[in-house]
Amino acid sequence: MSQSREPSVSLLLYHAFKWSVVSPMFHVYFKGRIYGAENVPQTGPLVVVSNHASNYDPPIVSNCVRRPVAYMAKEELFKIPVLNKAIQLYGAYPVSRGSADRTAIRAAMKYLDDGWAVGIFLQGTRTPDGRITDPKRGAALIAAKAKVPLLPICLWGTQAIEQQGSIPRPVPVTVRIGKLIDAPNSDEKEELEALTQECTAAINMLHDLGR
Repeated sequence: MSQSREPSVSLLLYHAFKWSVVSPMFHVYFKGRIYGAENVPQTGPLVVVSNHASNYDPPIVSNCVRRPVAYMAKEELFKIPVLNKAIQLYGAYPVSRGSADRTAIRAAMKYLDDGWAVGIFLQGTRTPDGRITDPKRGAALIAAKAKVPLLPICLWGTQAIEQQGSIPRPVPVTVRIGKLIDAPNSDEKEELEALTQECTAAINMLHDLGR
């Protein structure tokens, strides 16, 4: 299924924001480097799994894979009137922290049905050094239900962006994109756990490569 089914308004906003803000900030301000861009399928449903160390990670990932990525967002953000509409247009969908949110899973499945890439942080929350130590099985479960591949991505250096105040620091950032991992054959716990560990190992290995 191609990206043509993505909402035109959302795509317009995505590209406007990408080329006016995100891409210049990544390449110039953060001196961004991208490795493995050739591993990204440009059409069809895809689960993007990555580490997470900063609030800047979602737009950086979307910029580097060169296609829109729908991310889960804290449900509190959807209670802010103007921000509510803006983040929905960009493909964000709400998730309740600390619970098995079936609504969020259904939303992710809907985006995948429409040919989007869906982004999921493997640990579910930010880590202080960018390494994954306690991965969750949510990404593997969604990939199993949708029968779509996973793409491991590592962000290196983003944990330093938000240190010492709200102004982003001009730290060097590197994004490494791994090889596609096939969808699991079932949603059995053992298989989901094995796939989750495979994604974790791939991302942490990319992280060990550094800058």
